Order: sequence, then structure tokens, then C-alpha cells
Amino acid sequence: MPKTALVILSSPRKGSNSSALGQAVAEGFTRAGGEAECLDLSRLDIKPCLACNACQRNGGRCAQVDGMFNVYPKIKTAAVLVLATPVYWFSMSAQLKIFLDRCYALLAPTEDDAPPLAGKTLAAALSYGDKDLDSSGARNAIRIFEDICHHCQAAWGGFVHGSATERDTFVNDQKILGKARALGKKLFGS
Repeated sequence: MPKTALVILSSPRKGSNSSALGQAVAEGFTRAGGEAECLDLSRLDIKPCLACNACQRNGGRCAQVDGMFNVYPKIKTAAVLVLATPVYWFSMSAQLKIFLDRCYALLAPTEDDAPPLAGKTLAAALSYGDKDLDSSGARNAIRIFEDICHHCQAAWGGFVHGSATERDTFVNDQKILGKARALGKKLFGS
């Protein structure tokens, strides 16, 4: 069975730059020999976590049956998880934050006690409207992703990023897309 990657596209905008980067990471991963699936959160009805802790009492089964229901198995089977997000208000998109909050269910105690993200590789693709990682707040999102890796015993696979304010800016930018494809190839080898 080939190595798999799940690329989470979290922009609410069509033609988003973060989605272009995420799709290019997936392309690099598949060109290297893996299988990648891009999952567009804007097409799923994912409700915020209720903080009811039902998932922690029920072996990771969330009390809510919504768009996340079919995503949990994909996360569990993927070797690589790529988070593609625009930077809004100095961090990730609200869609990605809700998705990550709902991943709390994956931390529930299981029969084998192995954290579901342990041994996986996590990476990111970020677009932002300011001049660099620090002034845009992208560094804040990266820090959160690194903290998630540490907490969940996952490996940090790195990130690709770029500045753009208009839709479709990265679609024809072969330099930034090349960097994203290179990240995908690297992630396949990780």
C-alpha cells in the first residue's frame, strides 16, 4: 500500500492561494510515488467542538455526527497531514481551528494507548497578506502546529509559505509552486 497524505484545505475562498500551495504539495507527494487526497473544509459541515468530553469517554467517538465523521478515519490512516491555511488575524483560518479542535477526539484513550498522530508527519502551507512570517502572524500558526506535533508525538515536516493578497496569485507562480511540490516530495521521503 502506498504512503498516503491528507491535505486539509482551510480557506473559505475559491481560488485561494493557500489551497494552490496545498494542492501543489499534494502534487509533489504523488509525483514522488505516494497517494494524496485534498480535503476542502469549506465543503464540509463541521461544527465547533462542544467541549462535552463524550469523545474521551467513548473511545474517540465524537457526540456530533457531521462533516468530521468521515474525516477521522482518513486522519488515522494517513502517514502525512498537511494543513493549508490563509493567515487571518495573525493565525490560522477559523475553519482550520475548528477542524483542529475537533481532532481532540483523536486523543481519547484507546485499547493500544497509541496516540493516533504518533509517528505521523505534519506540515503546513501558508499564505498571508503581509511581507513576511513575523509581521503577518504566520509564525504564530507555525508555532501552534509545532506544539501539536510535540504534544501528539508527530514529526514536524516543515512548511511552505508566500505573501499574496489577491486570489489566484500563486496559480501561475512556478517558483512558489515549485517550493510546494518540493515539500511534497520531501514529505513522501520522510
